Amino acid sequence: MKKSWWIVLTAGALVVVAAVVLVVRELSGPADGTDPDPAPPSSEAAAPDRRAVLAVKIDNVAAARPQTGLSAADLVYVEPVEGGLTRLLALYRGRPPAVIGPVRSARATDLGLLAQYGRPALAYSGAAPELLPSLRSASLTSASPAEIPNAYFRDDSRPSPHNLYLRPHQVPDSEVAPEGAFPAAGAAPESGTAAATAAIRYPAAAFNFTWSQDIGRYLIGLDGTPLTTVDGGRPGAATIVEQRVPVRLGERGETGTVPNSPIAQTVGSGQARVWRDGARFEATWSRATATAPTRFTTASGRPLPVSDGPLWILLVPA
Repeated sequence: MKKSWWIVLTAGALVVVAAVVLVVRELSGPADGTDPDPAPPSSEAAAPDRRAVLAVKIDNVAAARPQTGLSAADLVYVEPVEGGLTRLLALYRGRPPAVIGPVRSARATDLGLLAQYGRPALAYSGAAPELLPSLRSASLTSASPAEIPNAYFRDDSRPSPHNLYLRPHQVPDSEVAPEGAFPAAGAAPESGTAAATAAIRYPAAAFNFTWSQDIGRYLIGLDGTPLTTVDGGRPGAATIVEQRVPVRLGERGETGTVPNSPIAQTVGSGQARVWRDGARFEATWSRATATAPTRFTTASGRPLPVSDGPLWILLVPA
């Protein structure tokens, strides 16, 4: 009887060992060292830390929503584009998510904004021929599929062109942003007016923000629907800035512009409104040169710091 039990236990142990070997082989790939056909990377695994700024041009029309990786952005610019719609330029510092997208084409507005961040990496899906010379000469690391094709993949469950996604860990690191390039965080001044909601409109897009005391963020809505992400639920903004800027249309034959494409002018000064901590502040924005940072001040001229956390800046035609 004891011998029978020993045979059974030995056979069981061999089965367990064989199963472990099979699992290890599955995890380590085929014996010839080649990788199996990979599935799109999970957005749950974060990419390695980055030293420099990664800027990603993200689609924002209805067919592109919900986006991926938007909740992890440190700063999101909302830019006016053709047809009164908007597109996003998301900036990441430190550790970006594993997947970001959908990625769309660059615009002249991006080049003007990014000049204040030193030499960031810009991930985009292409650009109009008129803009390509300016992209090549700009102070940035171009990270489009033309330069790093393996950093991108398409999600076949979504319609093209709203289905191109970026693996940010494959984007080359660039130079660190200059000190003070990002708006400084700090305590709010006492000049604010209680405002639990904010509504900012474009000709064909309507944003609304609702303060949540529980999470200390403004929940974001777009066109009457809560803005959500595939990987992070509802994005939240610690600070919202409505930056009123001159917007002109690119002219045919003008170097570095696309005919009839809106170009937001972000060098100069103008009016702004800032929402943070459930309060609204009347403000002014100023940026002396293309490489200088944008600064926000109160109506009395005092510095207006942002709250610690995600910052959304909406460039609205003045």
